[in-house]
Amino acid sequence: MGHRVGRGVVAALAVGALLGGCAGPGDGDLTDDWRALPAAGPFTPESGVCHADVADVVTLAAYDPVDCSAPHRVEAVHVGAFPAGQSAPPTGGSTDVRGVFADCDTRATAYVGDDWRAGRLRLSVAVPSAAGWTSGSRWYRCDLAEVTTTEAAATVVTRTGSLRGALAAPSPVRLGCQQSRRDRGGGVETLLPVECGTRHDAEFVGVWQAPDRPYPARDADWAPLYAGCRSTIARYVGVPDDLTLRFRADVVVRPPGAGRWRVGDRGVRCYLWLSDRAVTGSLKGAGPSGLPVRTR
Repeated sequence: MGHRVGRGVVAALAVGALLGGCAGPGDGDLTDDWRALPAAGPFTPESGVCHADVADVVTLAAYDPVDCSAPHRVEAVHVGAFPAGQSAPPTGGSTDVRGVFADCDTRATAYVGDDWRAGRLRLSVAVPSAAGWTSGSRWYRCDLAEVTTTEAAATVVTRTGSLRGALAAPSPVRLGCQQSRRDRGGGVETLLPVECGTRHDAEFVGVWQAPDRPYPARDADWAPLYAGCRSTIARYVGVPDDLTLRFRADVVVRPPGAGRWRVGDRGVRCYLWLSDRAVTGSLKGAGPSGLPVRTR
């Protein structure tokens, strides 16, 4: 964007010239003594700043970063660049999008201090508009937002303060103990976060990375996700990862949605579920005595 000089500045320059107080080189030619403005280039957003709202496409006209201490809904944790030879914007599910999401996944985890899925956080990728792409913009922006829940019907939280290091230590954003609400069949319909000191029947135990295969559609497709989360439970609690694990606890798996799966998100949130009792306190590191084999 060009730099516009206001009328007041023009008047001040004219007065200065008349009074001789700010005289420049005196060759009488006013066109050769000013440094040329740099050529206009493609717009690239900043990282480490916050924004009022989430956006998949960002234009220069709508670009209005705010300090993260002010109310905002999204934080730009990294800005990267598409390959220089790429001639068209990426399309959903393409290799380009998958590569970008993988980079943003890694960057976001480093930014918050743990896998971002271990918190009430959502990762998204913003790209230039079609007009921006035509003018030479080749950036992508990795954005994190706090959400009200990692369950269905989540909404983005308006927050103050940066998410940098938010999961490096205990934090209200981090997932922990949960209370289940059951569906008519007796299974878990939704999970509600609670303080671990209150009675509860579930707990977030970690993230399992699913292999690169189609999104689960049949019962058999879900089996690897349950097996992966059971192993995650075993490591979290400190119990043998063997056939007895099924008799110690049940498991709730929360994979990303099909759309996010297509762009390469394979992080499955895993929860331990006690379908037959409630506990107070976390079961992390509790061992076999904290999660005994159920005899009935």
